Amino acid sequence: MKLAFIGGGNMAKALLGGLKNQHVQMADITVVELDGNKRAALEETFGVITTTDLSSLSTSETIVLAIKPQQLRALAQSLAPFLNQQLVISIAAGILIQDLSRWLNDYQLIVRAMPNTPAQIQAGITGLYAMPQVSAPQKMTADQVMRAAGETVWVVAETQLDAVTAISGSGPAYVFYLIEALEAAALALGLKEEEAKKLSIATFKGASLLADASDNAVATLREQVTSKGGTTEQGLLGLEEAEVKNAIAHATKKAYDRAKTLAKELGEAS
Repeated sequence: MKLAFIGGGNMAKALLGGLKNQHVQMADITVVELDGNKRAALEETFGVITTTDLSSLSTSETIVLAIKPQQLRALAQSLAPFLNQQLVISIAAGILIQDLSRWLNDYQLIVRAMPNTPAQIQAGITGLYAMPQVSAPQKMTADQVMRAAGETVWVVAETQLDAVTAISGSGPAYVFYLIEALEAAALALGLKEEEAKKLSIATFKGASLLADASDNAVATLREQVTSKGGTTEQGLLGLEEAEVKNAIAHATKKAYDRAKTLAKELGEAS
């Protein structure tokens, strides 16, 4: 795999770590990174080639854009002269494919990816959308690269990536928020801090793993643990009284609306 990354930050390192675990030939991977300390660390940790020279990417087959959204326009304009049928994967949040394509002189071989932070431990999930000109083998390559950080989901319309952003992109923060709330409740009930943290995290982790492993719907699993007249029934009643489902729907809608606004703002700024 003649693969290149532009940017050596956290998400690039997450993908590189996953690729290394998959026994990809790391010496075939190039990372363009301006920071000398980061280059040295990337070479030592992953065994990749590092450079500051974009022209070296002319021989790459796939290029992953792993830089901040605000930096992408200037980078794209510098990269455009060196593109010749490479697949370009953008993991920059909020940048629409039509804008990136325009910045790359109407380049068409682009896949947009929306990963999330659990990718840092190869437990993430990434939403993907490809321009129509991207070939089936190139889509398979994009899928392989992003699967280095976890699971993947392909969407049929780029607008659906705003929903992906609201659910799985922002979703880890919702989960952390709920873990915090459960910890606080545990402390209020007299448990020690270490006990509260361990119980809360293990409960979310175990329930998620069970939901993933089971053939039953999540609603069925909930019903199975909810005995008539029992403690769980009362706990769920409290959640219903507090309209927690509506609150979560409201949170995801606000994140969804913000994703659409950001995409417009970033595109109009170009």
